[in-house]
Amino acid sequence: MRQSQLFSKTRREAPKDETAKNAELLIRGGFIHKDLAGVYSFLPLGLLALNKINDIIRTEMNSLGAVELELTTLQDKELWQKTNRWDDSVVDNWFKTKLKNGSELGLGFTHEEPLTNLMINHLSSYQDLPIFAYQIQTKFRNETRAKSGLMRGREFLMKDLYSFTASPAELDDFYERVASSYERIFATVGLGDVTFRTFASGGVFSKYSHEFQTLTEAGEDTIYLDEAKRIAVNQEVYTDEVLADLSLDKSSLVAKKAVEVGNIFKLGTRFSEALGLTYKDASGQSQFPIMGSYGLGPTRLLGTIVELSHDDKGIIWPRSVAPFKVHLVDLTDSGSGEKIYETLRQAGIEVLWDDRTLSAGAKFADADLIGLPYRLVISAKTGTKVELKPRTADTAELVSLDEAIALLTK
Repeated sequence: MRQSQLFSKTRREAPKDETAKNAELLIRGGFIHKDLAGVYSFLPLGLLALNKINDIIRTEMNSLGAVELELTTLQDKELWQKTNRWDDSVVDNWFKTKLKNGSELGLGFTHEEPLTNLMINHLSSYQDLPIFAYQIQTKFRNETRAKSGLMRGREFLMKDLYSFTASPAELDDFYERVASSYERIFATVGLGDVTFRTFASGGVFSKYSHEFQTLTEAGEDTIYLDEAKRIAVNQEVYTDEVLADLSLDKSSLVAKKAVEVGNIFKLGTRFSEALGLTYKDASGQSQFPIMGSYGLGPTRLLGTIVELSHDDKGIIWPRSVAPFKVHLVDLTDSGSGEKIYETLRQAGIEVLWDDRTLSAGAKFADADLIGLPYRLVISAKTGTKVELKPRTADTAELVSLDEAIALLTK
């Protein structure tokens, strides 16, 4: 992409109404635009990074044998009344609206109810099981506070996966497969070392659920972490009884601030019973499928990456999610920049070409702020060579274009 064609602009000053570092840097770098508190539009650079995260998630979900769909955002009040989750005293973060005829609707914050209801038309026999279905979709939650940038939004993207199985053993097996998949996702986006499986309340149908918590001082949760075992306990279930059950020594636990980036729940038959979803087993008897629910927030994940990966100059993108691999900073006026840009593209390298008429200092500042993995500079001083510098390096290396391409395509 030519940087001159990006309508978004970088900003030198931090927005005055943002306290979260992720929102400050993403707005300054021209990745997102704040429309309302907790509501952000994704600009071209931000959408490219977000789609990289979605692709990583989608690859893992597909490898589990899950199929992708997209459910409606508008929600039927009567459906949610059947599970007792329409009442604001039970679920306090609904966004609700009305049709012109007065009928009340909600904006979906999760999708257990509508997917279970949909399965009534698609699940009838044990031979139809198991079913694993997921979506990556915009959700709405009427949060009281929206002060953490992309880490707590009122409108945000969620990957929600649901499983329908015939036995608890099948659920347990898939549950652990999802947990392993999540760990691979966090490792791929650069958060593996600081993200921990965390025991939390399991509700009615299981002893525990599990959250995946990423350590950050900007997080709103407190977890108690055993760093050697790489497991943690959420503050909500931090009791001597739970620690004994999990064979955790209180003296080995450290209290840490963290943000929840994913969760997995065993739902049992709560939703299938409430909504009348059944299937015939091998003997012809009606049974309720056993369900699980598995959430992960791509927009929250993006915000968390930026919260943890930056310096005083700007963002430091992990290679796996960077919108481009290389920032080509063109300080020439000879037209050689376009030739190098096209050569990089033909080599399959994702490149953002700063072809704007600005000073070298302004271009270098923008390159540091945007934070792509590599900066490649061409100028009168570099001659027939190019100056290649990783974002985290202090010095650049003068190499031939062929050498640069060889390094960048490893």
